Amino acid sequence: MIARTRMYATRTQRGFTIVEALVALVVLAVGMLGIASLYVTTLRASGSATSRMQAITLAGDLGDRIRANRTAGTAYAGAAGDTLTACIGTGVTCTATQMAAHDLAVWQAAIQAALPGAPAGAVTVDTATTPTTYQITVSWVEAGETTAQNYTLSMQI
Repeated sequence: MIARTRMYATRTQRGFTIVEALVALVVLAVGMLGIASLYVTTLRASGSATSRMQAITLAGDLGDRIRANRTAGTAYAGAAGDTLTACIGTGVTCTATQMAAHDLAVWQAAIQAALPGAPAGAVTVDTATTPTTYQITVSWVEAGETTAQNYTLSMQI
C-alpha cells in the first residue's frame, strides 16, 4: 500500500517543475525590464543634470566677464552676439564696449558648443537700481523635449 501511494504521488507531480521554471522566467523577465527602464531614466536624468551644470557654469562665466569689465554697463544688454572682435593679444586696445561685444561673442560660441537643442543666451541690464542689476539667462531644449529649459543668474554690480 505504501509503494502504491508513492507511485501515485510521483505521477501527480510530474511536470510541476516545468511550470515553476516558466513562472520564474516570467518573473525574472519582468524584473529585467524594470531594471532596463530604471537605467534609461537614469541616463536621461544625468544628461539633463549635465546640461543644467553647463548652463550654470556659462552664466557664471559671463558674470565674471561683466565684473572684470564694469565700465561697459549696458553694452552687455541683449542677446549674445556672434561676431568676434579682435580684443585679445598684445598691442591690442579695445574700448569697454568692444570688450563687451567680444565677451558676448565668446560666450555665445561656448553656449553653442556646450548645450543641446538650439541654445541661446541673453543679458538684461537694469540701471534704474543701485547697484546696477544684471540678469543673465541661458536657455536650451533637452533631447526628446519640446519646451525650453532656462537658467537665470541675477547679480548686482
